[in-house]
Amino acid sequence: MSVPSRELELLLQARLAQPHHYLGLHEVQRSGQQGFVIRAFISQARHCALLGPFGERPMALLHSSGVFEIFLPLSSPFLYQFRIEDFQGQIHLEHDPYRFPPTLSADDLYLFNEGKQLQVHHKLGAHRDKVQGIEGTRFAVWAPNARRVSVVGNFNAWDGRYHPMRLLGDSGVWELFLPHLGAGELYKFEILGADGQRHLKTDPYGFFFEAAPHNAAIVMEADSYPWQDSRWMQERKHLEAPKRCLSIYEMHFDSWRHIVGPSGPRPCRYREMAPLLCEYLQQMRFTHVEFLPLNEFPFLGSWGYQVTGFYAPTQRYGSPDDFRYLVDRLHQSGIGVILDWVPGHFPKDEFSLARFDGSCLYEHEDPRQGEHRGWGTLAFNYSRHEVRNFLIGSALYCCEQFHLDGLRIDAVASMLYRDYCRPSGEWIPNERGGRENLEAIRFLRELNEALHVRFPGVFTIAEESTSFPGVTARTRDGGLGFDFKWNMGWMHDTLHYFSQNPLWRRHHHQCLTFSMLYQYSERFICALSHDEMVYGKRSLLQKMPGDSIRQKAKELRSLLGFMWAWPGKKSLFMGGEFGQSHEWNHRQSLDWHLLAYEEHRGIQQLVADLNLLYQQIPFLSAYDSEAQGFRWALCDEVENSVFAFLRRGMEERELLLVIGNFTPVKRGCYRIGVPLEGTWSYVLDTDAPRYGGESENVPVGYATEAIPCHGHLQSLVLDLSGTSVSFLRPISD
Repeated sequence: MSVPSRELELLLQARLAQPHHYLGLHEVQRSGQQGFVIRAFISQARHCALLGPFGERPMALLHSSGVFEIFLPLSSPFLYQFRIEDFQGQIHLEHDPYRFPPTLSADDLYLFNEGKQLQVHHKLGAHRDKVQGIEGTRFAVWAPNARRVSVVGNFNAWDGRYHPMRLLGDSGVWELFLPHLGAGELYKFEILGADGQRHLKTDPYGFFFEAAPHNAAIVMEADSYPWQDSRWMQERKHLEAPKRCLSIYEMHFDSWRHIVGPSGPRPCRYREMAPLLCEYLQQMRFTHVEFLPLNEFPFLGSWGYQVTGFYAPTQRYGSPDDFRYLVDRLHQSGIGVILDWVPGHFPKDEFSLARFDGSCLYEHEDPRQGEHRGWGTLAFNYSRHEVRNFLIGSALYCCEQFHLDGLRIDAVASMLYRDYCRPSGEWIPNERGGRENLEAIRFLRELNEALHVRFPGVFTIAEESTSFPGVTARTRDGGLGFDFKWNMGWMHDTLHYFSQNPLWRRHHHQCLTFSMLYQYSERFICALSHDEMVYGKRSLLQKMPGDSIRQKAKELRSLLGFMWAWPGKKSLFMGGEFGQSHEWNHRQSLDWHLLAYEEHRGIQQLVADLNLLYQQIPFLSAYDSEAQGFRWALCDEVENSVFAFLRRGMEERELLLVIGNFTPVKRGCYRIGVPLEGTWSYVLDTDAPRYGGESENVPVGYATEAIPCHGHLQSLVLDLSGTSVSFLRPISD
């Protein structure tokens, strides 16, 4: 036996850090003869023979666990296979995993360690490949503090002794090619950690996973989905994010609409969702759909915000190709797709990223930096190049493989500040003594730069709730590089205002005017999001004052009218578009039966018409983020709770007058100043009978009078419906 007993013992105990030093083919000198020794460690093998150019030679059994060896006095290396007889008497042939060279280059490893391997998802993880003419699967995983790493699965009885991986230099990357291992195989990594303990971990770069409660990754074939959205993808490249028409339908996949299966109602799967969602979004005229997180996650109650598979769409609704089909159909229907993406934290599940190699690898060691106690999750360590590379690679993979049009980045504020939700003494200042997370800021800039360079037309949205400067400024100007930011201040102020009894709204008048003080500091999205519909906050409809559904519906229509008129892109959480009554429950379908009632159908029709109006008047979206696109006409009518403003374009007649009367009092002969002489016409009134309202306003012309008012030489005399928002435009002679 040429293997020292100590090394053999380590091999049998799965503690051998460099198995390629002992297994496979090695040139040696034995008893004065130059030749080659081949060693193999094969699960469930009773006998093993070597097949090569010399024919078949039996191998000696060194240990009953399946360690075999043979010495051949040959002068040059050769190709070979093993002929294996198992304990059931079955004969099969296998190639030796330990005779293949590394499948990652020195450049790959260097770029990964520097955080600049933007194709990292093609390098790490499990990939079907052909090496030296042999098909199989190559595995690679980053675990720099591990003492040993093995790939395990059904193919080796989940025994970490049989396929230990090799450590590639000081890169921290472990690699192994398993010949003939095909698609569909389950696998994990068994890691002997820096703590001396064995950890069974799922692949951070896994592309598909088992159904919960199981969590093994699944080997996938290379993507060959036949995309049919080339026209959409080409046109997308030429769209300017600030000027595009963006009306987003935010939805939770599991609870949007249930269908009846053999065992009762259940959520739609990706392919089942495609025709239903395409038809509905076209009917409602939304430009984009935004899915709450669909990267793999174990706990449904997290809504997808506790991700364990950053490179895999969740298997709950189908395969990766099924998700591609959904996106493809949406694109062919003229609908863009945005995905909530969560780089701010990850769960503590033992099978996933937490203490991945027996040390705090993806997270910080110090809980003052590495833990979000409010969420029960861990924070990424953005100072590590490989962690930033992992996250940026995930974003790029999602856009490359699934043709996503945008990413909404969750909880950006929690990333930007070291003291986020942390009391004094439980956070660590940065190197400059401040509270900003400088490493996270660097990461966000790198993320946005990489996405914009590689995928022109793809945009990013920040959920950022503070006044951090330059969120949507260009990185070269010192900004974070996002395209848009949720206007959280506008959302909270507006909901606060509309939830008040109309009699008392005069005491909250500033709630609708204050946000204009910072409106153009960023490129904003007006969002009424899922976070405002849960945990006792009630649905949009039930937030509205009133003793009847009819009154509440009228209030909600005025809120939606105000939102669509206000500068900024639009985002509305599902159910709000028809006045969902119950607070959102992630386990239940929306209350689609409510559309049998006039009030709910009216709200739905209004949202469709608001979307159409937003698309048909191009200067609204073109100047959403430009100060010259807005001018107050009336902002101090406190006692009457009346507001008026103009949305404007560059041309003289590019004007839209918006008037909100937010008390139930009808105001007749109401004079309002306008900048343009001529005829103006109603184009929409949220209290119109079409929407279940009572307004008698119709789209006929109203001539201006040469009576100065509100700083203008011309004015209109109008009848304002109670609790309504009206839109008027100048018309030609």
